[in-house]
Amino acid sequence: MSRAALLVLADGRFPAGGHAHSGGAEEAVKAGRITDAESLEAFCRGRLHTAGLVSAALAAAAAAGADPTQLDAAADARTPSPALRLAARKLGRQLMRAARATWPSGELDALAGKFPKGAHQPVVLGLAARAAGLEPVDAAYCAVYESVSGPASATVRLLSLDPFDATAVLARLAPELDRVADRALEAARRAVGEGVDVLPSASAPLLEIGAELHATWPVRLFAS
Repeated sequence: MSRAALLVLADGRFPAGGHAHSGGAEEAVKAGRITDAESLEAFCRGRLHTAGLVSAALAAAAAAGADPTQLDAAADARTPSPALRLAARKLGRQLMRAARATWPSGELDALAGKFPKGAHQPVVLGLAARAAGLEPVDAAYCAVYESVSGPASATVRLLSLDPFDATAVLARLAPELDRVADRALEAARRAVGEGVDVLPSASAPLLEIGAELHATWPVRLFAS
């Protein structure tokens, strides 16, 4: 195993399509919920403890060997918004392309065949980590970091926020990323033996509502 593979997988320049998505930040900026670094931090913290936790648990469970088909169904059940389900599958499809080219894997090939329009991104992320020789904890960390780094990067573009301030937000959230990754890993380990129903289902209704509103916009900078 090369732990450096985690740097490749978590790198924002890895061609997994995340640069085209704001994680709900674009709608939040327009609604006035994100206006500066302080409100960005609050938004990212809320996203981390809800969508981030769920994604990290799904990714860690996939990396630990849980049934990816069941995990995909669990992801669907935990994503009420059709717009967010569509975005997750688009991201999953793009990540699948990148992962199969980088770390060829029979498990990735099988999942791609079963979900030709894309499996949920966290499930693909977990199998990609597994194919790269990484551990479930690595998949969890990758997912929690993505949950906050995407909105932070998008807000720099949306508000012309100082990138130093956005990076400082991520640094301040680092201890909470550790705690959420630990919770996700514990749930993933249980899911392997007890089934996917034990995975967290933390909800963020405002993110779901915002995603549906965002999907109706005729002009937008980000896909979600």
